[in-house]
Amino acid sequence: MTAAREPATAAGEASFGLLCLAITSVGWGLNFPIMKNLLTELPPLTSRGLSGLVGALVLALLLYVRGERLAVPRAMWLRLAVVSLLTIGSWVAFMGLALLWLPASEAAVLGISIPVWVALLAWPILGERVSMMRAIALAIALVGISVLIAGNGFEASLGKVPGFLCAFAGAVCVGLGTVLTKHFPFAIPPMSFATWQIGLGCLPIAIIGLAFEQANFAALSGTGWLSMAYMTLIQFCVCYVCWFAALQRLPAATASIGTLLVPVVGVLASGAMLHEALGVREFAALVLALGGVALAMRS
Repeated sequence: MTAAREPATAAGEASFGLLCLAITSVGWGLNFPIMKNLLTELPPLTSRGLSGLVGALVLALLLYVRGERLAVPRAMWLRLAVVSLLTIGSWVAFMGLALLWLPASEAAVLGISIPVWVALLAWPILGERVSMMRAIALAIALVGISVLIAGNGFEASLGKVPGFLCAFAGAVCVGLGTVLTKHFPFAIPPMSFATWQIGLGCLPIAIIGLAFEQANFAALSGTGWLSMAYMTLIQFCVCYVCWFAALQRLPAATASIGTLLVPVVGVLASGAMLHEALGVREFAALVLALGGVALAMRS
C-alpha cells in the first residue's frame, strides 16, 4: 500500500506544481496589458513601485502568520540589496518606462530576451561556456526579436527606440541579477528571499516615482484601482507564491520552459484587452524568440 501511495503522491505533487506554474504564467502574462492600461492614469514608477512595495508587505505578513523566518544574516545585506535592485527594481522601472513607447504585446516579446543575457553573462562571471547548440538557439531568439524591432520600417522603429532601450536594459539587469544570485548563494528560505527582493527592489522605485512624478490617486478610476490591486495582489503575491510552489514540485528545466507561456499570454491578452494589432510580424517574432529560448534551455 505504501509503495502504491508514493507514486500517486508524487503525481499529485507534480500536477499541483503544473497548476501553480500555469497560474504564474497566466498572471504574469496578463500583467502586461494591465500595466499598459494603468499608464493612462498613473505614471510608471509610482504605480509599479508602490504596488510592489505593498505586495512585499503582504507577503511578509503571510510569512509572519505562517511562522516562517524573515531574518537576513548581516553579511548578506549588501549582496541582497544589489541583487534585488537588479532583478526586481530595474525590471519594474525599465519595463514600466518601456510601455510608454511600446505596445504591451511587443514589450512581452522583448522580455523573452532575459535567458539570452543570462547565458552571455554567465560565461565571464560563472565560467559557464556557451555551447555551439546553445549559441545557435540564442541567435534564433535574437533574430525573432530583430523581426519585431525592424518589422514596421525604419521610421516606425525609430520612434520606439526609447522603449526598446528600456526593455533591453531591464532584461540585461535581470540577467545580471540572476547570474549574481547563482554566484553568491543566499542562505535564506525562498519565500523570504522573494519578499525581501520585491521590497528592497521596489522601495527606491516608489520613492523616485513619488518624488519626480505627478500621481493623482484621487482621480484614479475604478478600473485603475482594480489594476493596482491586480499588480499588487496577483502579480507580486499570488504569482510569486505559486512560482516557488512550482519550483518545489517540478524540475527547474520544466519550470523555466513553462514560463515561456508568459509572453504568449501577454501577446494574446494585449490583442484581446487593448485591441492591439497582431499580425504575421508579431507572431513570427514570438515563435522565433520562444523557439530559440526553449531550445537553448534544453541544450
